[in-house]
Amino acid sequence: MNPNPVILITGTRKGIGRYLVDYYLKKDFQVIGCSRSESDCKHSNYWHFCADVADEKTVEKYFSEIDERFGGLDILVNNAGIASMNHMLLTPLKTLKNIYETNVFGTFLFCREAAKLMQKKKRGRIINFATVATPLDLEGEAAYASSKAAVESLTRIFAKELAPFGITVNAVGPTPIKTDLIRSVPEEKMKALLQRQAIRRYGEFKDVAHVLDFFIQKESDFVTGQVVYLGGIS
Repeated sequence: MNPNPVILITGTRKGIGRYLVDYYLKKDFQVIGCSRSESDCKHSNYWHFCADVADEKTVEKYFSEIDERFGGLDILVNNAGIASMNHMLLTPLKTLKNIYETNVFGTFLFCREAAKLMQKKKRGRIINFATVATPLDLEGEAAYASSKAAVESLTRIFAKELAPFGITVNAVGPTPIKTDLIRSVPEEKMKALLQRQAIRRYGEFKDVAHVLDFFIQKESDFVTGQVVYLGGIS
């Protein structure tokens, strides 16, 4: 890995994405952020662009600019995601489409464009975001959990397709973390979910960062196509 790796993180305006921006800036990375609106980060090693992650033409444009500005890309973290907790009988098709556009189409598009840059140097790391809602088959999370199941499938297939280019593709599946993603979920439902984990507490941003560090390090070049769930599932 380069002494000052170039890392692109999506969904960086708030929550875990915003945490990861500061985390990797402190590690002397060149950090690129993406969200639908502007970021409050003003660091000299941070560059931000605004985009809908599922807008193909806009994303292609910015990846071309990334190539020009930074001479390529070392790491992609597909953090951007949306969720909605509703019984399937109460879920409108529009909600399903919105979730899939961001979680699946956006992940696919960023993986594809990042791989185009990474394959030129025969190396790269791609990390997608899964969720424990998928293996737990959480009630009320059909749209979200199934979208992340698709992300897991993309992760495993991309790992095989990109291995000849020295690119690894893995995923991290966080347990619930107190962000906007779960703010509307009733507390009793969250407590019941935590009881299904081996380690019964909310996740923290640092828990996710530690897994990303493992996937990113040079010594992990033989690790690909894996999904690491946090907290354990019981």
